[in-house]
Amino acid sequence: MPKMKSHSGTKKRFRTTGTGKLMRAKAFKSHILTKKTTKRKRNFRQEGEVSSADRKTVISRLA
Repeated sequence: MPKMKSHSGTKKRFRTTGTGKLMRAKAFKSHILTKKTTKRKRNFRQEGEVSSADRKTVISRLA
């Protein structure tokens, strides 16, 4: 049986830190930005950590 391929979309959306944490981009940044405050939009630029509930799913797609 051939090797399983990594999920290409997952490779682009997530990254692993040196300590093994999974990082993701924050949602709600792409459109309808006029009603969102500058502080809120600025906070969207920072990466967030993948929740523990979703971690197993993301790792299975990366491997």
